[in-house]
Amino acid sequence: MAAQRDWFETDYYKVLGVSSGATEKEITRAYRKLAKQYHPDSNPGSEDKFKAIATAYDVLGDAGKRKEYDEVRRLGPLAGGFGGAGRGAGGGEGSGFNFRIDDLGDIFGNLFGQSKNRAQKTTTWTSARRGQDSEAELHLPFNEAIHGAVASVNVVSGVRCHTCAGSGSRPGTLPVACPRCGGTGTLNDNQGLFSLASPCPDCHGSGLKITDPCPTCHGSGVERHQHKVKVRIPAGVEDGQRIRVKGRGEPGENGGPPGDLYVVVHVDTHSLFGRRGKNLTLRVPVTFAEAALGANITVPALDEQVTLRIPPGTPSGKTFRVKGRGVKSGATAGDLLVTVEVAVPTELSDEQRSAIDALAKAGGQSPRATLLTEEPARAEQ
Repeated sequence: MAAQRDWFETDYYKVLGVSSGATEKEITRAYRKLAKQYHPDSNPGSEDKFKAIATAYDVLGDAGKRKEYDEVRRLGPLAGGFGGAGRGAGGGEGSGFNFRIDDLGDIFGNLFGQSKNRAQKTTTWTSARRGQDSEAELHLPFNEAIHGAVASVNVVSGVRCHTCAGSGSRPGTLPVACPRCGGTGTLNDNQGLFSLASPCPDCHGSGLKITDPCPTCHGSGVERHQHKVKVRIPAGVEDGQRIRVKGRGEPGENGGPPGDLYVVVHVDTHSLFGRRGKNLTLRVPVTFAEAALGANITVPALDEQVTLRIPPGTPSGKTFRVKGRGVKSGATAGDLLVTVEVAVPTELSDEQRSAIDALAKAGGQSPRATLLTEEPARAEQ
């Protein structure tokens, strides 16, 4: 196995807190203690520390790797860690070194007494990612949409697996350092003087490998469940409006925050009222006498009845505005728009018929008379 670059830079014995002469049992005991202490599920924010512990144990816990690691640490770069032994100084066969651009930077940095932290030189390919937003629908009665309410919606989304607590590993086991990238999460492709780094395809850049997946979530760390989410509906919500519930969407990845839940509100219709934004609409029947002579009529509003003045000679279909009797939203309120419709009786008593006949005789000229006497408009030539 070719020496890893990290072997020259990192003291794995120090990472595990053991001496270089520690036995296999002592190394395993130290790893299990530290892995439990710094596991991301029980100690959020310790992902880097946990990865370093897993990488150290991957090397020291393997007798063959440990022997090679000890030899590399004893010999330093002459062990062939920068390209393997057996190559000449000119870069051909027999060279002892095959430098990369970042290797030169390390050498010059050491000459000037500068030290670099490995975390600054390693690209992190698996950054925390925010979870996706989700959507649910809610049907509300008209009055609850007007006054506001607290409602529950059924949401199917991902939640942390209850079996493995989101680790993805079977209970009692832990992820190990990815054997392909050595726990770095990256693979380097040497191109002469240049070295191209790319995410490790085996661990997708995480640096960890799940060897025994959780039987419930199959290694994903997430379960799909239906659960109820309480949503506070503000007063005056409109049909089709989307209410945002922060942090109740899909869970994030690699420690990222969850997405948001958007609740689409569908408002039921009302038996009396209609709605135009913040204004309520209402159609009220009136008698011919009320429309012709004028009257004070009582009409329903949201919370109580109101009195509306109908002036004499009001035509059917005329709309009156009652200020401030509409939908309240915040500090403002809409209006109540009342449209009157003259009700024509379908059945008349003898007394009513006689009164209407007398009105018709005293009514004078028909309002249609002007339509019959006007000259038809000439067609355009």
